[in-house]
Amino acid sequence: MRFRITSLLIVFVLFNFAGNVSAQDIVSAVQKGCGTEIQTFCSQVTQGEGRLLACFYAHEDKLSGQCQYALYDASAQLERAVSALNYVAGQCADDIVAHCAEVQLGEGRVIECLNSNSESVSAACTQALADVLE
Repeated sequence: MRFRITSLLIVFVLFNFAGNVSAQDIVSAVQKGCGTEIQTFCSQVTQGEGRLLACFYAHEDKLSGQCQYALYDASAQLERAVSALNYVAGQCADDIVAHCAEVQLGEGRVIECLNSNSESVSAACTQALADVLE
């Protein structure tokens, strides 16, 4: 469980979400699944920058099964998103540099740029986007 919470914390800090994962959906699911724990153990914690996850970590021996599952599910969704990002970034690195170097990262702008330059984007990148966005 510690590994899952730590992984979740790292991913929250390092990545802005992409693909079919909505950050708000994940946060809402954790808040719903861990509502009792938030009220009981973490109500005084200022949310943001991983502080709520740190509170869960500090009280991990007291987390309900429902909360543990919500954290596990959030972690699994984030791991899939990170894998998808790594895959697309690896396959599209040259195309991103060639066509989208000036595009601000986040909110799907790089993917929009690649899609708008689809005629000149490599076949490997096109396939990676198709694999991830389906």
